Amino acid sequence: MKLDYHMHFEYGSYDEQWVKGFFDSAKTHQLDEIGISEHSHTFPEFKKLYYEDLILDDSFVGKFQQQWLKKNKFKYTLDDYFNFMAKLHSLGYKAKIGIEVCNFQDQDKVREILAPYKFDYIIGSIHFLHGWAYDSSQIKDEWNNHSLKEIYEWYAQEVEKLCASQIYDVLGHPFNIRLFKNLPDFDVTPYLIRVAKAIQKANMAVDVNTGTYYRYPIAEISPYPDFMKIAHDYNLPIITSSDAHQPEHCGNYIDEAIAYAKSFGYTTCLQFDEHKAKSVSLD
Repeated sequence: MKLDYHMHFEYGSYDEQWVKGFFDSAKTHQLDEIGISEHSHTFPEFKKLYYEDLILDDSFVGKFQQQWLKKNKFKYTLDDYFNFMAKLHSLGYKAKIGIEVCNFQDQDKVREILAPYKFDYIIGSIHFLHGWAYDSSQIKDEWNNHSLKEIYEWYAQEVEKLCASQIYDVLGHPFNIRLFKNLPDFDVTPYLIRVAKAIQKANMAVDVNTGTYYRYPIAEISPYPDFMKIAHDYNLPIITSSDAHQPEHCGNYIDEAIAYAKSFGYTTCLQFDEHKAKSVSLD
């Protein structure tokens, strides 16, 4: 099967005309199934956690992130999301209901927020390192203030904490800390193994994500080859995804993601239904 389980409606509104483009693009790419994974910052239920975790002082990073939190954030409740998805289903637009949650420090609160809702799958993604949105191009100069060994250690720690919560089904775009071409000159294998072990212990899957291929300078599918080898060695299952933020990006490079996964020995990916995962053949 050809699946795309990681995409977002957030740049538009909960309006059939806006989201129709995602389904049209899915058809163009001959996808068998898609899943929507709205960012947690779409929902006011998570607002307090962002204000608790992010750097929001008068520094360069803090000032940018203050404004980031005020732009197109927290505009729909989780109930709004589920009601809209039910409406889409009634109109014949079939998609699994997912969510992509940031690596908040208070995972008990995350569990409490998510508990009332019947998601098909939950993606956990490392979007912040010690309160800094490292994947934001507008504040990428902050990379100059940290050694890459420090970054890799922070990243591994955040994955371990996220996985230990036992909330998530998938780790989103693993090791996208490479996205601005900050590439290590030291052996990162111990960090890759730590992340793989954490995913394995949590019975989670790896997000083979093409967003880093067409949206960032690194222009590579995440996770990059060194981690893909280890993921396969540790028998970590996968999903394939485009990380689409625009309708026309749904299904972007999914054929390439499938070929990429196959090159490491993968023959199956996961299909989700209310957190129940089933292995299906890669297209």
